[in-house]
Amino acid sequence: MIGRLMTMTAHPGRGGELAAVLLRVADRLHGFPGCEIYLISQDTADPDTVHVTEVWQDEASAQAALAATSRADGPDPADVLALLSSPPHRMDLTVLGGVGLPADDGRP
Repeated sequence: MIGRLMTMTAHPGRGGELAAVLLRVADRLHGFPGCEIYLISQDTADPDTVHVTEVWQDEASAQAALAATSRADGPDPADVLALLSSPPHRMDLTVLGGVGLPADDGRP
């Protein structure tokens, strides 16, 4: 499994709008093959900062979801980028396990 932590900063006063768009993206990912977690969180100290926590079965699943949500009716990456005051920060992770994840026989 792979993970990503995305941190996005909206233009001042637009954090709620950014979170709403990302929640619409999350709605489209319910039941998407390979998507284990797609969690949207808003920073309590700075509501213009929104975090996305992602867990995917593999990189191919994450890329397929990006392509599918870009073609679906609803928000696309340009909608998200238009709300940002700076480029998003992405951190790639190797997921080892935890609460809420399905068993993965390939884990170390």
